[in-house]
Amino acid sequence: MGDPPSGPRLRRREALLIGLGAVGVTGAAGAVLLLAGGYDPLAAATALARGAFGSWSAFTSITLVRSVPLILTGLAVALAFRAGVWNIGAEGQLYAGAIAAVWVGLVGGSLPAPVLVPLVLGAALVGGAVWALVPTAMRVRLGVGEVITTILMNFVGIHLAGLMVHGPLQEARGVFPQTDPIAEAARLPAVLPGSRLHLGFVVALLLAGALAVGLARSRFGFRVRAVGASPEAARISGRIEVDRVIVTTFLCSGAIAGLAGGVEVSGLTYALYEDLSPGWGYTAIAVALLAGLDPLGVVLTGILFGALQAGAGAMQRDAGIPAAWVGVVEALVILAVLGLDRARRMREKAR
Repeated sequence: MGDPPSGPRLRRREALLIGLGAVGVTGAAGAVLLLAGGYDPLAAATALARGAFGSWSAFTSITLVRSVPLILTGLAVALAFRAGVWNIGAEGQLYAGAIAAVWVGLVGGSLPAPVLVPLVLGAALVGGAVWALVPTAMRVRLGVGEVITTILMNFVGIHLAGLMVHGPLQEARGVFPQTDPIAEAARLPAVLPGSRLHLGFVVALLLAGALAVGLARSRFGFRVRAVGASPEAARISGRIEVDRVIVTTFLCSGAIAGLAGGVEVSGLTYALYEDLSPGWGYTAIAVALLAGLDPLGVVLTGILFGALQAGAGAMQRDAGIPAAWVGVVEALVILAVLGLDRARRMREKAR
């Protein structure tokens, strides 16, 4: 039922080549744009690398920490896209998971850490899955495309978080738009002494490994790949319930994105803020595409984008380049990946 032995390796090699090509194209285009704007590309690259990798502390406490939500949301997007489910709603699902996690972390303060931490992360999973339920039902029952519905649900999730921190969950003094800190027992422990790198990074790595094995070796993984390749062929075969695969994959994708919000709250911020995410759910699309939708590749691209965000401050401080330039790079990556993949498909069709 699985791929021939060369299948996964071939796809991974193609994804790697496209990824490397996209990085090269992005670097060249970025250098041209920087020159056009009157900036020194070499100084920008040096400052960015120094900010992201200049020291062990910078790498572990900034780059790897910032990569955690990117890896998790990237995994959510990659899983959905592999099944042909265009889940653009990781941002809203992340906020839903964060709201659920912070609520459990606030009300469960009397519980011990071995009980409360799983409850917090479990609530985040459930919150993200519930947030994905509406676009899932609309696609399966009403035939409404999930691209529009998931984008709209993002706005609802973001504004719901704002409502919570200005209303029911606002900190006790009622001064700042944030919640009270969650209980100590609800916080993820650090995995490296002297750094801010928390257990969420290990969770992300384990989840990436589980998804990689599951997609490549399990019966459900085969069904996900079959539906993603051709839902009509999968339906005609009579052996795959396409709607069930779509529903399961969609909800699992939402749950993973929700977990990203729960991990951020319990591992780093310890509270819910109005602007908790700087757009991780959208950046996740670039992370997943650059990785070729491969879960293990998502870990590497998540760290790469974490490095971009970690180095943005140094780039602005040392080279005088606006930190918003990182957003331009992320957009260029998406365009380069899509362009190179399209060129590959056209070449294969011509052959």
